[in-house]
Amino acid sequence: MYVMMKKRLWSLPAIGLALLFIQCNKKASPGKTNGPAEYDILHPDAWITKADQSALLQKTDLSTAEVAGNSPVITIDTSRQYQTVDGFGYTLTGGSAVLINQLPAEKKQALLEELFGNNANAIGVSYLRLSVGASDLDSVTFSYNDLPAGETDVDQSKFSLAPDQSNLIPVLKRILAINPAIKIIAAPWSAPAWMKDNNSTKGGSLKPDYYDAYATYFVKYIQAMQAEGITINAITPQNEPYHPGNNPSLYMTATMQRDFIKNHLGPAFAKNNIRTKIVVYDHNLDKPLYADTIYQDPGASKYVDGAAFHLYAGEVSAMGQLHDRHPDKQLYFTEQWTGSREPFNTTLLWHIKNVIIGTLHNWSKIALEWNLANDPSFRPHTPGGCTECKGAVTINGNSFTRNVSYYIIAHASKFIPPGARRIESAQVNGLSNVAFITPAGKKVLLVLNENVTPVSFKLQDGKAGAPISLPAGSVATLVW
Repeated sequence: MYVMMKKRLWSLPAIGLALLFIQCNKKASPGKTNGPAEYDILHPDAWITKADQSALLQKTDLSTAEVAGNSPVITIDTSRQYQTVDGFGYTLTGGSAVLINQLPAEKKQALLEELFGNNANAIGVSYLRLSVGASDLDSVTFSYNDLPAGETDVDQSKFSLAPDQSNLIPVLKRILAINPAIKIIAAPWSAPAWMKDNNSTKGGSLKPDYYDAYATYFVKYIQAMQAEGITINAITPQNEPYHPGNNPSLYMTATMQRDFIKNHLGPAFAKNNIRTKIVVYDHNLDKPLYADTIYQDPGASKYVDGAAFHLYAGEVSAMGQLHDRHPDKQLYFTEQWTGSREPFNTTLLWHIKNVIIGTLHNWSKIALEWNLANDPSFRPHTPGGCTECKGAVTINGNSFTRNVSYYIIAHASKFIPPGARRIESAQVNGLSNVAFITPAGKKVLLVLNENVTPVSFKLQDGKAGAPISLPAGSVATLVW
């Protein structure tokens, strides 16, 4: 057959021969585009949320015809790998736990399975933040060692988790039954009032005479939670140390925190074989030098894993700049609220761009939104606490509804598991994006179109590519 074909080819006119070779080439290249931009066609799975809420974490086909030659290209490069992800999630406030615990047993389990499970209908939340004692989204203020006026307990002999035994701890145990690998970071909003120079839950600073007692308080907390089967993976010595106007709260400068860690907390952890990581600051990105102050002291720095941030002030790029100065230290993004008066559309786009894509591009290991749950009146909260904090879900009696931060986190948590590594992805105007490779070898691209018109682009992964059309004002997670 080959000899006969060869003889026939030599008998064809030159033009016919050329046409036949072109036709054969087309037949030999299924699944490829032709011409100078030839590539194997990828078919990524895609989930999309639109700012107008016409699609909410909806699986869809975003593939399109071959994009124009001048269309943007998002190139993935797995040879360039960065930080490993620890997880995505929320703060399980005491108030959130109360509301969840009040649901009927069947609905409570269904909600927790949806949030923390790994089935097709779950969003796979993999990281939680807790308050050590009350946050401002508890109904009342408390610590784990409250005493009558004038009394002290430097040995923490009266330490007790009792205030959280009715709701927070039972809900946590249910969550751990669903996802035993979930990681937890914890932060106090205030030390016990008797340790403070104003004897109040609000404001004031920790008295130097009680630095050792407060270090013991942290040790007791970690040990007591472990006794309940709850591992605290990391702590910060103080939530928002430059915000003493909240209730509860405590003012703690960088030098105060440095000295507390260096001379008290770090040695107490070492003495008691506590492996919980110490993470500094836990406040806004307008003051990253807070962490520098602690890192520059070798005696304190040796106990510190990294720094945590919020973004109520400052620029997300400050995280990356801190990483460049201290590449041996880790970065954590631990809080950003969604407000009751903030519209879904602008909130979705800003948070995806900054809290998810922005922090991950700037070396964060986690991205957490604020509270997990609220009621329709944005309660509970302490007197003087946040009155407009909207949770990921609103729980109303026996039912719940999903809010914008549910979808903000879900676009990452459902597809980017702990252990995934950030990989290089080309940044193009109007299409903020971040990419990962998972432990199973899957690749994930989270991409945002902030424009008022659809944008077509080419996803390029080695010799393979996919022409994609992303609707206006939408976020998509692509998996292949």
